[in-house]
Amino acid sequence: MEKAILVTVDLKEKGGWGLEDRARELRELAFSGGASIEGELLCRREKPTPDLFVGKGKFEELVLLCRAKGADVVIFNNDLTPIQLRNLEKGLGGMKVIDRTQLILDIFAQRAKSVEGKLQVELARLEYALPRLTGRGVQLSRLGGGIGTRGPGEKILEYDRRRIRDRVARLKIKLKDVERRREALRKRRGDALLTTVAIIGYTNAGKTTLLNRLTNSNKLTADKLFSTLDPVARTYVMPNKQKVLFLDTVGFLYDLPHNLVEAFKSTLEEVSMADILLHVLDASNKQVRQQEKAVREVLAELNAKNKIIVNVLNKTDLASEASSIKRLSGDFKDAVAVSALKGEGMENLIEELSCLLSGLITEVKIEIPRDRMDKLSLIYENGKVRYREDRAGSIYVEATVPVRLKDALLS
Repeated sequence: MEKAILVTVDLKEKGGWGLEDRARELRELAFSGGASIEGELLCRREKPTPDLFVGKGKFEELVLLCRAKGADVVIFNNDLTPIQLRNLEKGLGGMKVIDRTQLILDIFAQRAKSVEGKLQVELARLEYALPRLTGRGVQLSRLGGGIGTRGPGEKILEYDRRRIRDRVARLKIKLKDVERRREALRKRRGDALLTTVAIIGYTNAGKTTLLNRLTNSNKLTADKLFSTLDPVARTYVMPNKQKVLFLDTVGFLYDLPHNLVEAFKSTLEEVSMADILLHVLDASNKQVRQQEKAVREVLAELNAKNKIIVNVLNKTDLASEASSIKRLSGDFKDAVAVSALKGEGMENLIEELSCLLSGLITEVKIEIPRDRMDKLSLIYENGKVRYREDRAGSIYVEATVPVRLKDALLS
């Protein structure tokens, strides 16, 4: 485990989160990346310096802290330019320096398990590395593990600019093929007339735990940021017999690097294609309102902010007091308070979803010819038959079905 010194610089132009809040999140990111946090520096600046990002006085303080703690890596909670990276590493005697985006990419590299996830991570890492080759010379020839060099991205050390560009082009072609397969999968879901509910939220809000509780599955969870990366789909049958497909998505993050959003566009499109968004909020986190705002910003970038959204106040068992849950319920419209870990409040959540889904279903009365039994199968698979009468040459059915199935049945 590498010994890390964390540096958080609060720039006024950033706005939004306070210095302490941003420092706390960096600690969580570093822990998720596998670092041992030996110390940290916090400072405020109007704007970064072009050479070191921080001022010379703060940099000297950083040098002394690294020596005292025997640190292996310095992690900045800001994005650094190639010149800043070079100068910082040179001034720290060759010590490894990584910025926020590189740390997040490293965590993604650890978490990606599917072929698509690995391709997306490698593409993001290569596109991040390409403009940073300038001025780093032999430093990019060093090999080895550790934060910032993990997973598929370690291949960047072997490539020059041209080979990186070639690799990026090939990755984009591969991802296009994956995207076509994903689109085909979405079409099959559409043909099956499944209502889709995407579970979204800030990273570590408990999305996967909620999915496990709803669908009795056992997807891996952990108390770390981005503990799950690859999207997961699980079916669930509502009390009215309506089938629903729950989609677990990658967690969002404050100031999520744009190249990550772009790299994971096809995965995140599951959000914009879903019928309903289940927005999971960590009710025990003091920054829950800021996290909710960060999620809305990503939704806007995905053109999904106008979707039907159900706010779920999760981790109520960890909230400091009941009054805080009551205040949050007032802040977030139609919020449902639950503890996915303990199963508390799940009946209320299912009831809320059922009410929303009822607007997506309709009643049909139809007489089906014997040679169109495929229509009857569609009704049984996707709806609830309330009355059936077998007649000569046909079958009369009264049923509740998804709205989008009605036209197919009546055609």
